Amino acid sequence: MRLTKIRSLLKTPITGFGILAISLFSCQGDFTPKPKGYNRIDLPEHAYQPLNEPHPYFFEYSKYAKVLDDTSYIAEPHWIDLYYPEFRSNIQITYKNVRDDKKEFDKLINDAHKLTSKHNIKAYAIDEGVIKTPNGNIATVFELQGQVPSQFQFYITDSTDHFLRGAVYFRTATKNDSLAPIIEFMKRDVMHMLNTLKWVDKEKK
Repeated sequence: MRLTKIRSLLKTPITGFGILAISLFSCQGDFTPKPKGYNRIDLPEHAYQPLNEPHPYFFEYSKYAKVLDDTSYIAEPHWIDLYYPEFRSNIQITYKNVRDDKKEFDKLINDAHKLTSKHNIKAYAIDEGVIKTPNGNIATVFELQGQVPSQFQFYITDSTDHFLRGAVYFRTATKNDSLAPIIEFMKRDVMHMLNTLKWVDKEKK
């Protein structure tokens, strides 16, 4: 695994043979996963909207996604799915308020890494990057290579009270090589979400 820091948000459009450069303008270092060749898929321009639901976090998310309630058996109040109907994919969001409980905070960090490492059987590489967002949060992102059900995962925290984790999933049996342009599209949406995330009880929308 490779641990680096990320420097600037990728502004150029995604092309047939683009290289993903995940970045945020408030950081130092570079995080550049391996280049890939993609099939041509026409994708819409990136466009975003504010999250208006009453959660302890706020961010901007894709206009092509719908906010759905989490359907897992745990049924936490602030767990949601950002569902992309056109892509048959979603960004699964979970949230915990640790209330300055270091033991609970450390457990959530360890659990996030364990959940990612469960894909080691099918993933031939996992690239990890640590970043600091413009709003002062710390985020860790994981890019998984191979035929895995979740190709991009992340968590973000203020290191004291808030912990939010997310993972990109596809509801299709299509091979990841064919999905590559859509995966890259959603990765950029995730980075925008992290870039705009604020904790509601600390800052107003």
